[in-house]
Amino acid sequence: MTGYQDPKDIQAVPQLVALAPTEAKAFLAFNHACERADSIIPPRYRELIALAVALTTQCAYCLDVHSAAATKAGATREELAETAMIAAAVRAGGTLAHALLALRLFDGHARDGG
Repeated sequence: MTGYQDPKDIQAVPQLVALAPTEAKAFLAFNHACERADSIIPPRYRELIALAVALTTQCAYCLDVHSAAATKAGATREELAETAMIAAAVRAGGTLAHALLALRLFDGHARDGG
C-alpha cells in the first residue's frame, strides 16, 4: 500500500485531540514536561534519547520531529549514527532477554505436557 505513512497525517493531531480531550490533555501535559527547557539533560541529549526510542519503536513521525529537533540542538550525523547503533544493540539485547523467558516458558509447558 502506498502512502501508508504520510507526513501530512500529523496535521490531524487536532482532530485526534478533539476526539479524546481528557486523555489528550494529560498526554500533552506529560509530553511538554518531558520537553521543558529547564531540564537537567541538555536538549541535544534529550533529542538523541528521543531518536533512540523512535528508532526502537519505529515511529516515522517521531523520527521526523526529533531528527529536526536534534539538528536544531546541535547534534551531529556521527552522534545520530552512534545513537542508532546503541538503539539497535539495546533492541537486540531485549530480544535475547526475552529468549530466556521464552525458553523458561517453553520448558514449563513441555514439563506440563503442553
